[in-house]
Amino acid sequence: MSEDGLRRARVIAVGRNAAWIVASDEDEPRPASLRKGARHAMLAPGDLVEAQTIDGERVVIDAVLPRSFTLVRRTGGGRVKTMAANVDTIAIVAALVDPPLHFTMIDGLLAFAAQHDVAPLLLLTKADLAGEGAADRVSGLYRAIGVPTIVLQPKTGRGIDDLRTQLAARRALLVGNSGVGKSSIFRALGGIGVVGDLSRFGRGRQTTSTARLFRLGDGFLIDSPGIGEFTLDPMPATELAWLFPEMREPARACRFANCRHLSEPDCAVRAAVETGTIAPSRYASYAEIAVEGAT
Repeated sequence: MSEDGLRRARVIAVGRNAAWIVASDEDEPRPASLRKGARHAMLAPGDLVEAQTIDGERVVIDAVLPRSFTLVRRTGGGRVKTMAANVDTIAIVAALVDPPLHFTMIDGLLAFAAQHDVAPLLLLTKADLAGEGAADRVSGLYRAIGVPTIVLQPKTGRGIDDLRTQLAARRALLVGNSGVGKSSIFRALGGIGVVGDLSRFGRGRQTTSTARLFRLGDGFLIDSPGIGEFTLDPMPATELAWLFPEMREPARACRFANCRHLSEPDCAVRAAVETGTIAPSRYASYAEIAVEGAT
């Protein structure tokens, strides 16, 4: 705490005029309102702020500290939306079963991470239900393309120490569909629980958010906004293919420089799929994204 009573805190969830923050010397979140009339950038998860307590209980954010990195995406209307600040990693949680494993979701998020130059970390859950063979196949697929992958069973502690080691050097956002085990991961780590409605603390209507934070050393893990927020910007198929690193080298040997790797003749990427150099599931994800979202 500074001489003027300001405390440094991390933002973990944002409403319209308020945020959930965790002070640097605490573990529990506090709702904080934005000081009326203050000039500052729109807050985002991961922001560092200076806040103070007024009248013994109300917390007010006075300043937003400079960001080391801002993760942004363009909305459908072309506007820029800030997704997070001061992060360097997207940690993707996917269940091997129940709900069924969705390769396109994983591969789309990996492409999003590559597009925005942040590191990926893949966390696979429910190996006890899917079987070790399934866990080995999926983890092997992604490790082969350079994606750090951890198989987690939070109830037994499997993989938790490895995750702690990874988080100690990362500032990560956790992304995953409901039912994949994010809450179990936080409980196993010892992170804080769910926090929610900000409507009583800000000015005007707020959105209801859930947020969790686990902090270890200089690293942290923050639960993310909805998974649908992490969509790729529209792009030509040739640019999309570059976001799949195993396609980059084969694409150089395609007959056409602007090959989309979908139906063009003499496509070296599709040939690599046939020989097993590129995993069929990865190519299927690429093709689905290219057809639905690329230009």
